[in-house]
Amino acid sequence: MVLARLDSEIIFKKAFTDKFVFTHFVKDIIGIDVEVDKIETEKQFENKVANINFKLDIFAETTDKRIVIEIQRVEYDHNFDRFLHYFFSTIVEQQKKSANYGIEQIVYLIVMLTEPYTITDKTGQVVRDEVLLLEINPRNLVNKYVALYGHQLYFLNPNYRDTNTPPQIRDWLNLVYQSIHHSQNPTLNTQNQGVMRAADLITYEKLSPEEVEASKNAELAREKREIERNLSKEEGIKEGIEIGVKEGIEIGVEKTQKEAVIKGLQKGLSPEILAEITNLSLDTVMQIKTQIGL
Repeated sequence: MVLARLDSEIIFKKAFTDKFVFTHFVKDIIGIDVEVDKIETEKQFENKVANINFKLDIFAETTDKRIVIEIQRVEYDHNFDRFLHYFFSTIVEQQKKSANYGIEQIVYLIVMLTEPYTITDKTGQVVRDEVLLLEINPRNLVNKYVALYGHQLYFLNPNYRDTNTPPQIRDWLNLVYQSIHHSQNPTLNTQNQGVMRAADLITYEKLSPEEVEASKNAELAREKREIERNLSKEEGIKEGIEIGVKEGIEIGVEKTQKEAVIKGLQKGLSPEILAEITNLSLDTVMQIKTQIGL
């Protein structure tokens, strides 16, 4: 079994818009049983909330629940704010008239982040959590929660292994991680029927040419971001060194650039892309390519 990458939006939606996969995923993550008629992608509400026009990756609802699944590949400094807006907007949108503030449906938003965190919280602490959960319910003075609302927002990140993560949640995090890092020979819980159904849907034998290309593009994009992050780290080191050793620094940066080009070429990145992200000339990149026999 060779898997396509679930950090591709097209592949992710292919798997998680399947009703069997969707319902089993929701059951394992949230712990609720749902029966949905229609699963939508790129969902937009007719009435804009806060005058912001946003789209939800995967959306389904019942008479009493709204379930949203989002994938986030590239981390931005506004990720958490963005999804908090999505979360509350999906709650607020239910109010159609000023005379009625009733919210009939409980909202569940699950965000799958596919790359390690690079941000810190409000206190400056680095975020390194596999599962983060926000529950909207008040609590009284003896710290007991009162079930008035029940809305829940989950952040899942398969790059951090936590012994406290329930096994049924770990199964899905492992599926995402394996599809990205060990797609050729993934290790999955074969007893989890939802996970295995999702894996079957994204095997290369089941993909269209467009879906194959999307998975490969996701891999190249991730390699490009990794190279850019490594070069950024080198630039940070360079700026912190005194001017008196500038020549030595430049030699180190040149060595790092060459290593980045070699790694990129081995991963299939084009010389044009590598020249752009390493600030080397295209001729230099081509010389390196010739030197390593590619």
